[in-house]
Amino acid sequence: MIYRAVFHVDLDEIKPLNIALANAGNLLRAIPEKHYDLVILFNGPAVNLLQTEQCAAYREEIWQLQQARVAFKVCRNALNRFNVDPESLIEGCEIVPAGIVALIELQQDGYAYIKP
Repeated sequence: MIYRAVFHVDLDEIKPLNIALANAGNLLRAIPEKHYDLVILFNGPAVNLLQTEQCAAYREEIWQLQQARVAFKVCRNALNRFNVDPESLIEGCEIVPAGIVALIELQQDGYAYIKP
């Protein structure tokens, strides 16, 4: 079995970010030595959370998740709408054309949808 999940963060608030990071970390600890494919997807105003200065306090936790192969995907439409320069994002983010399309595709591919 492969554990597939997408954690959807769409609010520019620290609480949902904290919950998403904790959920992903807890899942990884619960399934050691198992196969998994995890994504944390940011769209809407939540794209602001991944700017280098905004997430400085969470950078180490994010880096550890990235090292564990958790993908951080960011909606290009939201970056444009909220005037966020992709260069201002922390390292390791993958920009997808449309977050909503990515969510649909991931769910169609069998990913569990988790909304912190």
